[in-house]
Amino acid sequence: MCQYIETIRVIDGCACNLAYHEQRMNRTRKEMLGLTEPLHIADLLKSVSLPMECSKLRFVYDKEGIHDITCTPYICKEINSLHLVYDNNISYPYKSTDRSALNELKKQQGDCDEILIVRDNHLTDTSYTNIALYDGEQWFTPSTPLLCGTMRQRLLDCGLLQEREIMVSDIPNYQYISLFNAMISLGEVILPVDKIK
Repeated sequence: MCQYIETIRVIDGCACNLAYHEQRMNRTRKEMLGLTEPLHIADLLKSVSLPMECSKLRFVYDKEGIHDITCTPYICKEINSLHLVYDNNISYPYKSTDRSALNELKKQQGDCDEILIVRDNHLTDTSYTNIALYDGEQWFTPSTPLLCGTMRQRLLDCGLLQEREIMVSDIPNYQYISLFNAMISLGEVILPVDKIK
């Protein structure tokens, strides 16, 4: 059975970005599981004690509903280098428990801290984050992500990110790259682009 995941940042006892997570979950349920009745994450949270420290709330869902709910302290990985890996057939449009294609690409990481996946010479994502590049004035995120993350969508809606096509050959036009996802804010994990190998 296909299973999908939501990972939500909890800080000061509050679940962040909830509307975006709920929207993605219900879209996935409709498109992949054929379920049109929306679920409300807030209802689920009534039975979960949310800690005050920064934590990762994670749950799995499928045709049977929501299960495997965990809430654990979150520590951000230190990322100092990225390795470009190429796969023109990679596809990960839904946040699924099946990460086998991503895990295969991770094997090419070498001595770098993380991979940056390239599809048809376009930058996409790392194995676990969306990305944005800074040109000295503005942050841009690739218009070709593997997964349209909830934080990515929120940043686009707020005007803090602009979407554009970014090719491998465009990397020298930028100064910095930032990795971000539901747990990591834009600018929290940031590297000079010369750390992309």
